[in-house]
Amino acid sequence: MTTAQQIKNGYIDYVLTHDEQPKSVYSFVKKLKIPEAEFYQFYASFESIEKLIWADLTVETLDTIRQQEVWAQYSSRDRMLSFFYSYVEVLKRQRSFIVYSLRQHSAKFATPAVLSGVKPIFENFAEELISEGLESGELADRKFLTKRYKDALWIQFAFIINFWVNDDSIGFEKTDEAIEKGINVTFDLFQRSPLDNLVEYGKFLSRNGGFTEKMRK
Repeated sequence: MTTAQQIKNGYIDYVLTHDEQPKSVYSFVKKLKIPEAEFYQFYASFESIEKLIWADLTVETLDTIRQQEVWAQYSSRDRMLSFFYSYVEVLKRQRSFIVYSLRQHSAKFATPAVLSGVKPIFENFAEELISEGLESGELADRKFLTKRYKDALWIQFAFIINFWVNDDSIGFEKTDEAIEKGINVTFDLFQRSPLDNLVEYGKFLSRNGGFTEKMRK
């Protein structure tokens, strides 16, 4: 086991046993029997350990789903569904730590600091899917709104993770349902709808208003 992994495992074990972070890096590494300087070779703080754990779990999920044989055949919607179904499976292995981490770093109106490393990873993935969806025609390209699609998906990310943390159903069946309904509704909104046709018709009438007035005269 590498020193970095030893530190990470020791930290997870400590916080789950004591329900709090170690009092200091000094006291923590003393129990691990490693020099304090060695800790700082890999991590800047206890918070950085948690951020890296979250980031690693996210990257692991993305690497796994991209290796699926059916990945190339998936639509943007299916790829996002695949991500969340797989992400929950990956998080299950660390559920006790995930629950602890989110409850310690909860933020009502902002992204918890512990997820600051996850957000750019997820948003890059979301932008990739959105771009592919726009190119294929799966998603509607709307002025001013398209650039907000990734924000809507990040809101779904936060909702689904929070839902899973509080899900007490057998096998987390309710979370699977939340993923299905939440992502499908979101992508339904991203797709072309009768409202888009109405907006385009309104623009057409506006552009041709002069001609209409001439006909009336």
